[in-house]
Amino acid sequence: MNKITFLKDVLICSLGAYGGPSAHYGVFTDQMVVKKKYLNEKELVELIALNSILPGPTSTQTIVSIGYKVGGPSLAFLTMLVWAVPALIFMTTLSFLYAILVKLNLNLEGLRFIGPMAVGFIIVAAYRINKKVLTNRMTWILMFSSALITYFVRVPWIYPLVLMSGGIIAYIFSKDEKRHEKIKLKPPYLYLILFILFAGGSIAMKLFFNVHLLDLFESFFRYGYLVFGGGQVVIPVMHSDLVEIHQFMTSAEFLTGYGLVQGIPGPMFSFSAYAGGMAARGVSVYYQIAGALLSGIGIFLPGLLLIFFVYPIWEKLKTLQLIQLALIGINGVAGGLIIVSAIILTEKSGITFINLMVTLITVVLLFTKKIPSPLLVVGTIVLGFML
Repeated sequence: MNKITFLKDVLICSLGAYGGPSAHYGVFTDQMVVKKKYLNEKELVELIALNSILPGPTSTQTIVSIGYKVGGPSLAFLTMLVWAVPALIFMTTLSFLYAILVKLNLNLEGLRFIGPMAVGFIIVAAYRINKKVLTNRMTWILMFSSALITYFVRVPWIYPLVLMSGGIIAYIFSKDEKRHEKIKLKPPYLYLILFILFAGGSIAMKLFFNVHLLDLFESFFRYGYLVFGGGQVVIPVMHSDLVEIHQFMTSAEFLTGYGLVQGIPGPMFSFSAYAGGMAARGVSVYYQIAGALLSGIGIFLPGLLLIFFVYPIWEKLKTLQLIQLALIGINGVAGGLIIVSAIILTEKSGITFINLMVTLITVVLLFTKKIPSPLLVVGTIVLGFML
């Protein structure tokens, strides 16, 4: 397998991924599963479930896991860079251009069809994934139950809870005699040790050294390992800490950056570069760039280290009959989570005729496979500004 070809596909995903983790899964399904067949729908939903249980940026961890599966840890690291760096550079630049954007009174209405388009990607992904994972009555029940629960209960801890519950239910109701087989594991403890050292070391440096850049790194590293569910979940935590407690920026400055990150492709955790740059402004250009850089590294590093620790174990663990039985239930739950994410994103985008038409056209074009995903994204943006 040509690594350059794979990284080009990662870049295509990065440039076409709007709307947060759930919408990103639609892009992954289209590019990595349907077009290039690096993995199948069942394997993708297993990775989605695994990374939804772990703290950190879920869509980033998922595509890094795909890179690990295809080419090992070196390709996984390169995948992380190709996926995240373009958005981080853009958001770092935005931290310098904020004042100009305010003076220009930038109108974000041109990006209003990004949400409805992302819904189309989610619908197609939900169809393709559920076609694989809904194999019996129990998985259908778990799918509907998880969708219902997560629609009405929208708190960060609900996602790992329902996923683990699905696995436990599937295991309990199984009568397979091989449920209790054992396997020897050799976890790569180095990555877990590094995770602990970074977590403990950054806290210690913050306590003993009054250095603003070190404080920023510790804060963003902490956001990276304490948050489940991706960018939408970490934003309220960052707002409370950076705006209300430390007052590094105003609420209007924070929300402007958040509004713009919705309209650029790539991981929503790239917002960290904007927030870190804004929090480090006022000293020098290099100091502000350092603040953005350390904040970006800080928020992505925990999830990357956890994936490098967990994924090799996961590949062996999922061969166990116990895990395979649990995955039946976890996959059914994951299918429900993807469905309800489409519903929630539709509501946030606004249920209007034009929005529904954008979603419908996106679905049709994705099923016909006649227009590449990046062109579909560009066309949607152009349409938004034209109208």
